[in-house]
This record gives sequence, C-alpha cells and structure tokens, in this order.
Amino acid sequence: MATAFSDQFFRPFPGLLLPSRRRNLSTSSVISLPPFRRSTKNGFLSTGVGRASWAVRLSLLRQSPQSSSLYVDGLIDFLYQDLPHLFDDQGIDSSMYDERVIFRDPITKHDSIRGYLFNIALLKLLFRPDFQLHYVKQTGPYEVTTRWTMVMKFLLLPWKPEVVFTGLSVMGINPVTQKFCSHVDLWDSIQNNEYFSLEGLLDFLKQLRIYKTPDLETPRYQILKRTETYEVRNYTSFVVVETKGDKLSGSSGFNDIAGYIFGKNASKEKIPMTTPVFTQALDAKLSNVSIQIVLPSEKEISNLPDPNEEGVKLRRVVGGIAASLKFSGRPTEEIVLQREKELRSTLVRDGLKPKEGCLLARYNDPGRTWSFLMRNEVLIWLEAFELE
Repeated sequence: MATAFSDQFFRPFPGLLLPSRRRNLSTSSVISLPPFRRSTKNGFLSTGVGRASWAVRLSLLRQSPQSSSLYVDGLIDFLYQDLPHLFDDQGIDSSMYDERVIFRDPITKHDSIRGYLFNIALLKLLFRPDFQLHYVKQTGPYEVTTRWTMVMKFLLLPWKPEVVFTGLSVMGINPVTQKFCSHVDLWDSIQNNEYFSLEGLLDFLKQLRIYKTPDLETPRYQILKRTETYEVRNYTSFVVVETKGDKLSGSSGFNDIAGYIFGKNASKEKIPMTTPVFTQALDAKLSNVSIQIVLPSEKEISNLPDPNEEGVKLRRVVGGIAASLKFSGRPTEEIVLQREKELRSTLVRDGLKPKEGCLLARYNDPGRTWSFLMRNEVLIWLEAFELE
C-alpha cells in the first residue's frame, strides 16, 4: 500500500507517484535468489511485475530523508516481527497503522484500518492463507517494501483449489505519526496491478480449476515466485528409489521401483506411497531418462533396506531451485517435450539460467483418473535465482 501527503495532510487519492531517488539497503532474504529488472523512468519504478502507475510515491515536503532513518529502521524490525502473524490467531498490531490507511491490491481496496482488518478477516474465513515473508527493506525516504508468498485453499469449493500469489507490498509511512498510512500490493503474475484489474480477477479465477492431487506426501518445497505461467520453487533435499527409464512419458521400470516400496527389498519392509512419480532426463537431448519414486521425508538412505532388483538404487536428491509448469491431460511424449520447450524459452526470456534436462512429475494413477483432472508438471532446475 502507498499514499501521498500534501502540505497539510493527504493528497487526494489516486495522486500517487514513485520517487525517482531510491536507497538500497541490504536485505535478509529466505534464500539468496535474476533480480527484477529495476529502473526508474519519469519518476516511476519498473520492477517487471507491472507496477501500478498510481502506486507509491510519498511527496513529503518538510522532512529530510536522513531524519527518517531511525524510525524507519524500527518499522522494518516491527514488520519482521508482526507480518508473520497476519493470518494467525494473534493477528497484526493495528496500532502501528494510521486510522486512514489506504489499502489497494488488483481486486480489492479499502481506505481505513477497519477496512484493512476486514479484508484480512475475510481472507482468513474463505482461504486460511499461509503467509510467508521473504524480506522487508527501505525503498524510499518514507517507504518500505516487503516481498512475500501467500498460499491459500479456497474453502467454498468442494475440491478446495490452491490459490497462490507472490509479489511486493509497498508501504507508505506518515512522517507525522510515524505509522503506516498506505499499503499497495503488486502481484508477480500480472502486468496490470491497478485497481480494478480484470487481469487480476482472471488470474484468480483460473487458479480455481480442478486438479486432482492425491492425499499423499510430496517433496517439500517453498514457492518463491509465481508468474503467469510458472512457479519458482525452493525444494529441500529428498530420497528417491530409481531405475533406468525409456522416455519422459514412459513407465518402463516403474514396476521395479514400485516393487521396492511394496516390500520387494532386503528386509521386506513396506514403505508408504508418495506422489508424484518423477521421470528425469539428465541431458540436453532429453534421452538419458530415469524413473523415480520419492520416499517419505523421514527416511534416510542409512535406514532404508537395500533393493533386491539389479539396476534399482537409492539416491539423495540435493534439492535447490526449480521452475515448474503445471498442466493437465495425458502427458504424451509430444506434449511433455512441447511443455519443456515452452518453459525453457520462457525462463531464458525472463533472464533465468535453466540447467540441462528436466523432470516430468505425474501425480495421478492414469487408470483411475480422468485426463482433465490430472496434475502434471514439467520442472527444470535453475543455475541461480535471486529473489528481489
């Protein structure tokens, strides 16, 4: 959120601009992750996420930037402590916000602290959001910016679809009260972040489609950024049982690795099934393929039984940053290769560095799932990613 002041108090909204002079501070980020393409033009900041032209400039005439530094640092520390409670039972400390706090996101607006708190309560009721704060930093004399991820389940629909938004919140500070007076959200997944954004509404609605994800354990990851077409995820390490495959969309070797978790191993131990089944191509031609089942997170190679079948092995995947493109339907080889090509070209266009090879993640039993409900993903590991 952001706002502007006149000589007396507020300028009439939406007279909001961005300061051309920025101060970069070091940030404490969840992960060291290409930066947004950040430049100033005509006094506006371009981050590559479609900054709203009205969002964010504090025209403050009576105080110098230097005089604000101490209490701005205090507000940054406050946000690190307070924002993780945005949607839990404790909630945020509303005493640090002006009574007239201007809130805007692409499909919501409020002009008071009561409206702001109502919006938070409504999201808690309908979605039960998981809010993850990545960093807080000062981006202007009277402005701080936060980066965050919000993962929600829409409880009103029986299939409870997952809705994900990542982006920036630009928060304006009233130098008189030394409290927050505005909060403008900018989503990574759309270009038009102005209120009311039809693009923002469509971005929300398209996430309500049905994907059938089995109620099984999956590899753990954090969504760092969600664009219009892909997610950037930070995977923790995990253990797989794997063997040689034939092609990305193939099932050759599946019976051998499935046999391992069903008890065909040195100690005849049965291991719970997880999802997805991975097929991984390690080379640029996508021809050197293995098929993998991820083992439960509490399992380590040291406490797992040895495979009985020759060619079946256990391996720890180190994890790291991967880009994921989700799609439904039967993942034929032609479709998978096309999706991989689309994802790779988009990553290169966005300035990222995709590694050779890819993974196909299949979440559903093809014999028991209608094709339009299937959840499939193509994943490509990234050389480096800086979250900014």
